[in-house]
Amino acid sequence: MGHGSMAAMMAPLLLLLLLLSPCSAAAAARYGERRGWEEGEGEWRPEEEEGKGGGAGRGLFVLDRLEKVVESEGGQVRVVRGQPWPPTPGGACREGLMHIGFITMEPKTLFVPQYLDSSLILFVRRGDVKVGYIHKDELVERKLKMGDVLHIDAGSTFYMVNTGKGQRLQIICSIDASDSLGFGPPYQAFFLGGSGNPTSVLAGFDPKTLAIAFNATYDELARTLLAPTRGPIVYYTSEPGSGGEEERGQRDRHDARDRGARCKEADAWTPGGRGEEDDDDCTDDARPAWSWRKLVNRFVGLGGAAEPEENKKDKKKGSAPEPYNLYDHKPGFRNTYGWTVAVDKHDYEPLDHSDIGVYLVNLTAGSMLAPHVNPRGTEYGVVLGGEGTVQVVFPNGSLAMSAAVRAGDVFWIPRYFAFCQVASRGGPFEFFGFTTSARRNRPQFLAGASSVFRTMLGPELAAGFGVPEEDLRELMRAQDEAVIVPSFPGKHGGKGERGKKGRREGEQPVIEQVA
Repeated sequence: MGHGSMAAMMAPLLLLLLLLSPCSAAAAARYGERRGWEEGEGEWRPEEEEGKGGGAGRGLFVLDRLEKVVESEGGQVRVVRGQPWPPTPGGACREGLMHIGFITMEPKTLFVPQYLDSSLILFVRRGDVKVGYIHKDELVERKLKMGDVLHIDAGSTFYMVNTGKGQRLQIICSIDASDSLGFGPPYQAFFLGGSGNPTSVLAGFDPKTLAIAFNATYDELARTLLAPTRGPIVYYTSEPGSGGEEERGQRDRHDARDRGARCKEADAWTPGGRGEEDDDDCTDDARPAWSWRKLVNRFVGLGGAAEPEENKKDKKKGSAPEPYNLYDHKPGFRNTYGWTVAVDKHDYEPLDHSDIGVYLVNLTAGSMLAPHVNPRGTEYGVVLGGEGTVQVVFPNGSLAMSAAVRAGDVFWIPRYFAFCQVASRGGPFEFFGFTTSARRNRPQFLAGASSVFRTMLGPELAAGFGVPEEDLRELMRAQDEAVIVPSFPGKHGGKGERGKKGRREGEQPVIEQVA
């Protein structure tokens, strides 16, 4: 009876273990993957330092695994994948997930027309670039300089041209993974033209379908639309006379009328043929030269036949927003020890489309962006210059990470996690990044003159700490600076001086130890 009862009790336990074993294996695999990620394989550095960094101790919230997405004669695109929190197998939770892209283009190069399954926010780190994209069925071209921010919607066709004279273009961009297809590469690009590398999305259509759609012969399609390409980023020289929008539209309309009149007489195109060689009136020599731009315009609905005047007027009214320059606008906060710029949908309306914010922080040597919490979104940061330390704390009060970072490093802070950034004493520390919310963030600072503790000072807060209210009040009011605090608070007299005198002999200030 005892043995039977024991067997009856063990059977459900064995079944439970069998059911849990795949989960255990998956958890072990995830742990192994996370360890590899933490150890920093493929750490990225600006310029030529790819693959030289990494190693144990990089930190739980430092993203240093870089993927080459585009490698071409004229440049490259590298992406650091964001991570969900808490970690999920296969990135099942995609809400608020973001990847960070690094685009490098050599002088006089073109990033060929394409559209993505993810929205982009471009930040020009160095150089000058002309970006053309479709906005409300209209081609918009914007010339961007260092510090400019521009939003491109998912599914919007765009291209980029490095217009800097002899200067390499560097762009940092956010890639909104919540819009993406969710498999394979960090994002999926759909190129409009070419065959081989890359291959046009049109290449899969039946030739007859394309010939009807473009009102073109098979030879024209094969020669122009599906011509061999040299990669996604190619060296490029603008065509002579390809000036403004008005000139381009007049040229396309003239070509359309001229070709239509002559080909109609010659009956050059028939559904069953492939461009007969005996169509003398519509030979290659007689036809106006086809260009890549004209085929793209036909594909996206620009150019071609003349448009009614009322349509032109409507298009002029609905102009696309201008780019937002982070360096041209007044910082939202500034003191002796640094400044911060935060851009949300109220400052730059297109950010609301993908619900992403942008920020830029500059700290003087040794200064600290005081411990704070982001209540509305996850934060991704890229170190633009200098060196510093990023500290992150788990919800249970234990230290999650204290990592030294330098130019090119990418870090992230999950929503609600307390953290701070400290500049090294060797020089300024500048970092730029994105937040997963386009609303006003209103960070909650945990130290300094504007901290939540200073705001909530009273008997209830003192009781929560289990200390006399007078002692807590003296501590919370010891720091006179807000948001960005100095490296050596005791050197500025007042309460800071008393705090230094009260410190034990040989004890360093906490901020000195971090820096």
